[in-house]
Amino acid sequence: MTAKVSTCVWRLSTDLIRALDERFGEPVDAYVNGSQTWLRDDGPSGETIEWRLHPAAGFRAPEGLSHHDLFPAVAFALASETEPPAPIDALWDGLEAYPAYGDEIEPVPLATAVTTALGIGPDGTGQVDHDRIGEAWEQARGRLSIVDALFAELG
Repeated sequence: MTAKVSTCVWRLSTDLIRALDERFGEPVDAYVNGSQTWLRDDGPSGETIEWRLHPAAGFRAPEGLSHHDLFPAVAFALASETEPPAPIDALWDGLEAYPAYGDEIEPVPLATAVTTALGIGPDGTGQVDHDRIGEAWEQARGRLSIVDALFAELG
């Protein structure tokens, strides 16, 4: 039996990238697959929440940028109203926030807490099977939208 995890999901927008930059700053970690991650104690009772900006299906880093430089470069371009190194929807699909260390938080209190932290309410909230989504993404060799899979699980 696979455990479901409470989660909140946002569709990608320039406002979302700006809010992440203004409220959270640079990610604490970035991955070659394009994921950008923040770990913050934003849970309803101070639990650590993992905020993950998921890569677009088939992600490819723009020429000349490492995965560590990607979010800062895009955020700077949006803040300075210049052209980002690539269209943002070619880089990421959306954002997910969920309890980082297996804490059990109900979806509604999680949604309230993360809305307060980010300043933008999620487009979807509920419980998902991360294992199933991760396996599907790996089988598709990264050519699957994790955000689409999250929304499909949320119904």
